[in-house]
Amino acid sequence: MKNDILFSERQRIQQWWIWALVVGLNGLMAYAFVTQVVGGEPFGNKPMSDTGLMLSMALTVAVSYFLLNLRLDTRVDAQGIEVRFFPIHIQFRRFDWGQLAKCYLRQYSPLREYGGWGIRVGLFGKGKAYNISGNQGLQLEFANGKKLLIGTNRAKEMEDTLAKIGAIK
Repeated sequence: MKNDILFSERQRIQQWWIWALVVGLNGLMAYAFVTQVVGGEPFGNKPMSDTGLMLSMALTVAVSYFLLNLRLDTRVDAQGIEVRFFPIHIQFRRFDWGQLAKCYLRQYSPLREYGGWGIRVGLFGKGKAYNISGNQGLQLEFANGKKLLIGTNRAKEMEDTLAKIGAIK
């Protein structure tokens, strides 16, 4: 029997400067490709081979595709929480409320506590973090002492849902 989802959030990369870099790099690679491979004119003072340029362009497009599809999905139901950092996690990872010693929302410093955004491991007992943006997250502390922070951009809505089902400990 499938549980009814009470809260669902999908986060994607929204920082303008990341997309400016991605677009700029793709534009530069496309210009280099057209100039050298299509036009036959070497690109730059020390041009790489056509094969090297094509491989570099393919890698740039692949990284761009990865970033475009990168997302953090979170789902809450009465029995637990599911999270995945797609495409790194293809399937959701499920944590039942019974596995947790504590569960609460908190503000955190992504850079100071975890060294940035993404799938991170914090220093000094902070545990893991899955985050894309912002500084609000659901802190899970497991009965075995491990910790996981799941970033959210809808902290109030998530907190209301967790309080409604009695999951906040």
